Amino acid sequence: MSEENFDFIAIGDIVDDAFIRLKNASVHCDLDKSNCKICMNFGDKIPYEFVKVVPAVGNSPNASVSASRLGLKSALFTNIGDDQNGKEAVESLKKDRVDTSFVKVHPGRQTNYHYVLWYGDERTILIKHEEYDYVLPDLGNPKWLYLSSLAENSIPLHHDIANWLRENPDTKMAFQPGTFQIALGYEKLKDIYELSEIFFCNLEESQRILKTEEKDIKKLLSSMKDLGPKIVVITDGKAGAYTFDGQEVWHMPIYPDPAPPLDRTGAGDSFSSTFTSALALGKTIPEALSWGPINSMNVVQHIGAQEGLLTREQLEKFLAEAPENYKPKKI
Repeated sequence: MSEENFDFIAIGDIVDDAFIRLKNASVHCDLDKSNCKICMNFGDKIPYEFVKVVPAVGNSPNASVSASRLGLKSALFTNIGDDQNGKEAVESLKKDRVDTSFVKVHPGRQTNYHYVLWYGDERTILIKHEEYDYVLPDLGNPKWLYLSSLAENSIPLHHDIANWLRENPDTKMAFQPGTFQIALGYEKLKDIYELSEIFFCNLEESQRILKTEEKDIKKLLSSMKDLGPKIVVITDGKAGAYTFDGQEVWHMPIYPDPAPPLDRTGAGDSFSSTFTSALALGKTIPEALSWGPINSMNVVQHIGAQEGLLTREQLEKFLAEAPENYKPKKI
């Protein structure tokens, strides 16, 4: 039984990211800049500039750190191996004041480790999720859950979370699906969609989930809302972000970059977790929309998904110094 009642408990897999900065590569895209492929000489020795290992990352760990830095009492439910990488991940979370009571250590298992092929300001990630035995702990009475990326054997855990939410209606949940959760589709995770207070995805992901080529943002927002979430948030790269709560559609532009982005890893996580944290702190939807892009802007100025995450004081300073046109607009 958890003796603490947290503001924010993130649920999802944790990983170490090894960033490999490539030198000799090229990118080839269709004329509309879609279907881009990174290319290197096959069977060759490929030089790289450097490697930087970033511990304790992943959609949900990133969200737990984001919430903590913004002033919420934050915890993470995740699974690790009993290896050195797992120990370093726990220490990294503790440094950011993320409670690790719900971190389960699996004897004889490895902690997730990904390789990030980093070229220009984009990255291609080689991923492998260890298949842990997922068992939902006693979470106490948190104000918010934040559910994101889990491995392919985690379907029963999703249903356990749904049942828990039904039994604990005072807790709200944000759902930012990872790759596997999107691939599962709506039907298999119907209860999660229907019990979500907020649902986050980007435009292409919304098309995948809805099995449509529709590009009209209002229609996509409405169709996603029909799946059950109370608030739908769809991001669209440089075009900004959009929300729909069943009544109003809001649009928010991106916060201007102070310099060209260094690495886009974690931009979506930082936006989604900051939006959720803002609501947890009592902000309105338009106010939450104005917070999210600021953390995204700062995260992409650093290597990895957590180094650039801001404190509330830092974020509010950027907000106070925002250009005149940086405002949420009802559309």
